[in-house]
Amino acid sequence: MKDLKRNLTMLCDYYELTMANGYFNSDIRNKIVYFDVFYRDNPDNGGYAIAAGLEQVVEYINDLHFDEGDIEYLRSKGCFSEGFLEYLKEFKFSGDIWAIPEGTVVFPGEPLMIVRAPVIEAQFIETYVLMMINHQSLIATKAARITRAAKGRAISEFGSRRAQGADAAILGARAAYIGGCGATACTIVDEAYGVPATGTMAHSWIQMFDSEYEAFKTYCSIYPNNATLLIDTYNALESGVPNAIRVFKELGITKCGVRLDSGDVTYLTKKIRKMLDNAGLTQCKIIVSNSMDEYIIRELIRQGAEIDAFGVGERLITSKSDPVFGGVYKVCAIENEDGTITPKIKISENVGKITTPHFKKVYRLRGRETGKAEADLICVYDEVVDDTEPLEIFDPEHTWKRKKLENFTAEELLVPIFKNGELVYKLPTIEQIRERCKNEIEGMWDEVRRFSNPHNYYVDLSQKLWQIKHDMISEYRNKK
Repeated sequence: MKDLKRNLTMLCDYYELTMANGYFNSDIRNKIVYFDVFYRDNPDNGGYAIAAGLEQVVEYINDLHFDEGDIEYLRSKGCFSEGFLEYLKEFKFSGDIWAIPEGTVVFPGEPLMIVRAPVIEAQFIETYVLMMINHQSLIATKAARITRAAKGRAISEFGSRRAQGADAAILGARAAYIGGCGATACTIVDEAYGVPATGTMAHSWIQMFDSEYEAFKTYCSIYPNNATLLIDTYNALESGVPNAIRVFKELGITKCGVRLDSGDVTYLTKKIRKMLDNAGLTQCKIIVSNSMDEYIIRELIRQGAEIDAFGVGERLITSKSDPVFGGVYKVCAIENEDGTITPKIKISENVGKITTPHFKKVYRLRGRETGKAEADLICVYDEVVDDTEPLEIFDPEHTWKRKKLENFTAEELLVPIFKNGELVYKLPTIEQIRERCKNEIEGMWDEVRRFSNPHNYYVDLSQKLWQIKHDMISEYRNKK
């Protein structure tokens, strides 16, 4: 595979460095802290999101270092102490990280990642961690919605030329594959990650020849096993399809396809299917592209459009309908010298921005008979859910809403990634991540998977954690 590694240590917000210098030159430089990565709202008002981006975070942490050029740049700013700059020469991550594996269905409010480390290290990695998890979780979630809308029809990611830069194109295509897309038009993603690259021709190929027929025949002669022809350069029904049929017949090609990139898709694909079938090309596939998303795809299928596969571009690679995932990185606890943990909370007039304090763990509760997820339960780190006994859960905001679970399994979602700065997690292959995503989505009830007005999946707090949070809120109010 192609090596895409670069030293991205300085890809950080400047305040990470000013705070780090401040911590270094104060008496809290070695304080151990806990940060949560979580998000507040599902993209597109959906019922869930897909966690992605962990592999790139691991690569970043493993290669975290400042080179001489970085140190000299920081010295030139005139605001960093020499002691701090000397410290940066030996800088590496020495803490612990837990994370929910890529491909897992996740929900607002629950930690996707927990970082425990000395405050300088924990604070410093914020920008890159959020960038990777926010971007890839967003695209994986969008891809999952689009592939579900297609009802088994193949989806190829076609968005590189509309992506916001090279990294967005490459990692966006990776995330789209995790979310369910079967291929990408971005060649380097195949080379780097093994995501199948696909593609045949653009309109320019056809325009380079004296006739559409000649363009089609030349292409099929060169690529008889990849004979998919773009039929709407001039007129899809009057010339594109007839010329494609003529070439396929003359060359004896039966494994073939035609691609439509414009026009009234439902009307045209019905006509195209009839023309192909009448010519005996019943196995010829019809592929459609041109500004597709889950809503358009769902409507085309509802209208009876004859489509075998879709190419989806800018509305997937940019998640055009909701382009910001909104993950945040918030301190939730501080570890004292004696090993005890003091929870920390952020209070806000905006109730949705009040954080959940403490070092935590997350359980997914599934029905033993159905295998379906019933709720997630966020607990304090030292709590254990006994799934051999009934468990009562409750809505954290409306506590009178309660539900008793019986005959369920409890799975811890957060797994160790780094321990004392050393990687302890075996990164799965992209195929394993993709399969996990598929299984995770299948493990959700249909009501949660709805595109519009999905069921609000339960993400509850344990009684102990709820009490800690509300005691801290009350204490703050009493001090005002």
